[in-house]
Amino acid sequence: MMSTQIQTIVKGTAALVVGFGIVIALAAHPTTAGLAAFFMDLLFWPLDGSPHLDGPAVRLLAGIGGGVMVGWGVTLWLVGDRLLRSDPALATSMIRASIFAWFGVDSAASIVAGAPLNALLNIGFVAAFLWPMSRQARTGS
Repeated sequence: MMSTQIQTIVKGTAALVVGFGIVIALAAHPTTAGLAAFFMDLLFWPLDGSPHLDGPAVRLLAGIGGGVMVGWGVTLWLVGDRLLRSDPALATSMIRASIFAWFGVDSAASIVAGAPLNALLNIGFVAAFLWPMSRQARTGS
């Protein structure tokens, strides 16, 4: 796989992280929480209208968590855009480390919170980042 294709995959997946972060951050206000509420309902299967994203503490955590996800996604984008081509080993190491740190904490917390489906869905994000990183390591470019 060519380096530009790998960059495109990394940047596209980073854009998904940013988008998801925005959806989560929008849950900080009740009038913009609809998509996040649906996603939480999906993760706490079955679709039955619960859990609810009300209460100031939940809204604050949504804002903080969404903001952190947006920042992380922007960082992943910049590593993929600016560093991956010039120093692929460093870029790959940075992306892998951040993906594994996120995956471990997010998945463990999801299971403890009673939403193991989120841990399963996290595997898709892991694969979306690690697959191009493994291709990058093989090409060495």
